[in-house]
Amino acid sequence: MSIGTILLILLVLALVGVIPVWPHARSWGYGPSGIVGVLLVIVLVLFLLGRL
Repeated sequence: MSIGTILLILLVLALVGVIPVWPHARSWGYGPSGIVGVLLVIVLVLFLLGRL
């Protein structure tokens, strides 16, 4: 597997992990999804620049 495939799998797992479906996670707000969004933008920029 290439590094791009591994990063894609990790991002999909992170996107599923930030869904606040558990009662203790409802008060977290937009923090986890904001972090995943920043990571997604970084990976997208690296992919468009040809670094992945």
